[in-house]
Amino acid sequence: MAIQDIYPTALRLLGRPVLVVGGGPVATRRAKGLLDAGARVTVVAPDASAGLRELADAGLLTWEPRTYSSSDVDGVWFVQTATGDPAVDAQVSADAEAQRVWCVNASDHEASAAWTPAVAVVDDVKIAVNAGGDPRRAMALRDAVATALETGDLPLRRRRVPKSDSGQLNHRGSVALVGGGPGDTGLITVRGRRLLGQADVVVADRLGPRELLNELAPDVRVIEVGKTPGHHPVPQADINRILVEEALAGHRVVRLKGGDPYVLGRGGEEAEFCRHHGVEVEVVPGVTSAISVPAAAGIPVTHRGLAKGFSVVTGHEELSEVPARADHTVVLLMGVGQLRESAAALVRAGLPADTPVGIVENGYLPNQRVTIGTAATIADQAEATGVANPAVIVIGDVVRVSPFAPSHFKTADYSTTSPNKPRTSTTRVLTP
Repeated sequence: MAIQDIYPTALRLLGRPVLVVGGGPVATRRAKGLLDAGARVTVVAPDASAGLRELADAGLLTWEPRTYSSSDVDGVWFVQTATGDPAVDAQVSADAEAQRVWCVNASDHEASAAWTPAVAVVDDVKIAVNAGGDPRRAMALRDAVATALETGDLPLRRRRVPKSDSGQLNHRGSVALVGGGPGDTGLITVRGRRLLGQADVVVADRLGPRELLNELAPDVRVIEVGKTPGHHPVPQADINRILVEEALAGHRVVRLKGGDPYVLGRGGEEAEFCRHHGVEVEVVPGVTSAISVPAAAGIPVTHRGLAKGFSVVTGHEELSEVPARADHTVVLLMGVGQLRESAAALVRAGLPADTPVGIVENGYLPNQRVTIGTAATIADQAEATGVANPAVIVIGDVVRVSPFAPSHFKTADYSTTSPNKPRTSTTRVLTP
């Protein structure tokens, strides 16, 4: 049998009688699959595996502990042979053929009237793969397709939404607040990528993995609600309303955010508003820029011997409650416009003026730029080089670890294996 002879289809066996001949591991797997499809399964075999016995004892299938008889195929819709004896399997297959009943012959795939594909289920999608009678090849292909669906590399989005007899949508709308990470498309979570591939509507921020929007189907609506400092063209109240209205219309809505939706992203407000209006909402954490963007410049927010804790604030917030110490890292988000005032406030609160400060613009993107100075000099450096948002500002001794830090910052080796040893490697300096 060649693969060209196969006509792919799907059997609906709910409530229909089927026959499995054999009681070993293959028969057990096939019987379980048929039960999952809702079939009424009868197993004919002198002996049965422990798994089949358990299913029979639970009343889920009927086991006839005897040898096969030709009359066993009478009145059944489908037959699976799995005795391990080619002669018996051939007889079962011949009897089924005589009664025009589809039969899978496990002993001889070339002579089999039907083939059982390798199957995987992702959401409500069932993947079935035939591979020229090579089951291992079929399983490998099945797994690859399933992985691509689960990771969002292949779209899971519905094109035909089921309706009830009255014409109403059966599918309830939902909202997913997806943290897209700092902007690199490879840093969104697998769950976030998958939900984006299923979306009917995407409510998108200015930041985050914007390139993924180009991969959406043409009929997916993208609603732009991005904000820039001092310019909010779509107020938060309107964003909340859009999410709820689109979900109540039966759409799968993804709110695609930069970073993490619960880290200075107002995701909590959006989730609360959705739940208040009876809309199902899922929160998908993202790689927050507060930690990931410094890492893009080789700056850890904590480091043995340098800092055991860190605070994340926006440049618009008061810094009076933040520890003003070089051994406590301060991460400023959206802080470029008030950098001079923020640095001065920390110095007045006791932060040493020579504390290192790093600014990472466009983290993980091709135009990433790193500027490093001190609390006393960083504002002048930023103005001179034209630092602009999106940028993350890191204040503290952890900046010394960055490979971009000036050489005079690197007075010690802050490793965990040989602390306080002089550095021997040369470093690149990106300061003016």
